[in-house]
Amino acid sequence: MVTHCLFFFISLLIIIICRTESLLVNITILESAVATGAVCLDGTPPAYHLDRGSGTGLNNWVISIEGGGWCQNITHCLERKNSRLGSSAKMGKQVAFSGIMSNDPKFNPEFYNWNRVSVRYCDGGSFTGDVEAVDPATGLHYRGARIFKAIMADLLSQGMSTAENAILSGCSAGGLASILHCDNFRALLPKSARVKCFSDAGYFVNLKDISGEAYIEEYFNDVVTLHGSAKNLPPSCTSKLKPSLCFFPQNVAHQLQTPLFIINAAYDHWQVRNILVPSTADPTGAWTNCKADMRNCTLSELKVLQGFRLNFLKVLEGLGPSSTRGYYINSCFSHCQTQQQAYWFGPNSPRLFNKTIAEATGDWFWERNQFQEIDCPYPCDKTCVEDSTIAVVR
Repeated sequence: MVTHCLFFFISLLIIIICRTESLLVNITILESAVATGAVCLDGTPPAYHLDRGSGTGLNNWVISIEGGGWCQNITHCLERKNSRLGSSAKMGKQVAFSGIMSNDPKFNPEFYNWNRVSVRYCDGGSFTGDVEAVDPATGLHYRGARIFKAIMADLLSQGMSTAENAILSGCSAGGLASILHCDNFRALLPKSARVKCFSDAGYFVNLKDISGEAYIEEYFNDVVTLHGSAKNLPPSCTSKLKPSLCFFPQNVAHQLQTPLFIINAAYDHWQVRNILVPSTADPTGAWTNCKADMRNCTLSELKVLQGFRLNFLKVLEGLGPSSTRGYYINSCFSHCQTQQQAYWFGPNSPRLFNKTIAEATGDWFWERNQFQEIDCPYPCDKTCVEDSTIAVVR
């Protein structure tokens, strides 16, 4: 029986991998950025991966910013410094492009032949930091804002300056960066261009954890302080609020002049695990099974998660109505969906009002449909893909 199950599992993995057919794209190390001080945490040059567009997509661009959390103190930044999230020297020479980055119309019908760029994340501050001084004891550089400017300048010189259509997107910390840099990105491109931003799993909400502590607010305050981010956050927000509060999309998104599409799970598992139930709020690990899989949650834990969903939606709706803002809020227990093929577009992908994420974003970008939809509460949506399956194709 065990052998049969193992064979079935391996066969399933092979099928998933084959169906995804990810494209491997070489890395570009931007050596010239070092002269401007635009460097990773360890002082190495920033990097990106570019797959050129063709045909009707030749003058269209998708910029996708990599995610990977943040470092809020020197200890954590030193840990990142020795990994791909803090050093281009530790990055792989190729990355797999899938989902919104795929070059296959079967997997990415709207954007497959666009110029597609994956911006690597190595600063730990969602590309907002800029501290001139470098502590010789640690060698840490907080220069995320400079990295963003340097990579955008390089892409402009490679043809993005004549873009007809462009998207700034990102996942998780990259999804937050796509919001914080949305208007700056729009300002770089021709006024005649259609420019919009997608935020995938980047709508982090300022809510207290289950113990009543403001954990995430304090965490973001530490990030903004350490990285010197205040001067690179939207001034329309920092002129009214403490800079760290301007790291929360709820205090920034309503002031954007550039159209924004928000893609988020109402039960985003990163937010459940790190905002609602961080380890500091669950010292005994009572929530371990529930945080791993919603199907393991007790009735009382599910009640808390349903409350989180309602609070998340309340924060989102607090942005107010907008004809230039769209959203796709499903009820999956997931985090980051645009770059994962099984979530983005396929026969078994999640659906909201019978639309996959790829179809909804395409309709919204081309203004075929002002997509603003919110899923019903768990467990009513039966189209969600389990993250245990997704892990195979990341």
